Amino acid sequence: MELLLDSRILKGAVERAVQFLQSRRIVVCMGDRLALMCLCLTEPIRPVVLGAATTEDEGFELVRRTKPDLLICSSDLETGYGIDLIKRVHAELPSCQRLIVLVRETQAVVREAMDAYADGVMFKSSFGTGRGDFIQALQTLAEGQVYYPEEIRRLVSEAPRPELPPLVEPLSDREIEVVSLIALGLSNQAVATQLSISIETVKTHVVNATGKFGAQGRTQLVVKAIAYGLIDPSFS
Repeated sequence: MELLLDSRILKGAVERAVQFLQSRRIVVCMGDRLALMCLCLTEPIRPVVLGAATTEDEGFELVRRTKPDLLICSSDLETGYGIDLIKRVHAELPSCQRLIVLVRETQAVVREAMDAYADGVMFKSSFGTGRGDFIQALQTLAEGQVYYPEEIRRLVSEAPRPELPPLVEPLSDREIEVVSLIALGLSNQAVATQLSISIETVKTHVVNATGKFGAQGRTQLVVKAIAYGLIDPSFS
């Protein structure tokens, strides 16, 4: 695949990235040293990177020391495992968002990443294909939303979860609709606009759905809704 480095689309993406990344604090952890260096030296990201590492323990210590608001990591590291790093960071610094790039495209690995409550999940092979937009992932997370492209939602929703306990109270059709839009990375205001309802009504539906799942925050809400098979992965 040829990358058109001078294309207007790519230049526009870089300009957008500069705007929404300017106030971010990022740590990057990847096992591929070339990919790590290239990412950290990319113009929109370089000024906001607090540190970079190639192992799970180094990445965790960087997060503990620098207190970033975003961790970008790959599943494969020189030592350790990216999804374990996601879990450790979630426990140590829950305010830090977590975007993971998966090397293996299996149902089991995707489920692991979702169960670790990664705020964003992408496949490495999707970069530059339109099936997973790295710039869009960064922007969506910067806006406080979750980023799960359709192929991620589809793969994890295809696996039955018989071990899940039944919900004490089922979600209403409107609550499912609201959560489905949140799974697409929409904010409460964007959901309200799309459904032609007030933002206060959206907030009420989110609170009700969160309570029914026993979830903490938007990421857990979406992950649990997908796990229970309540979200159509092709919904848009």
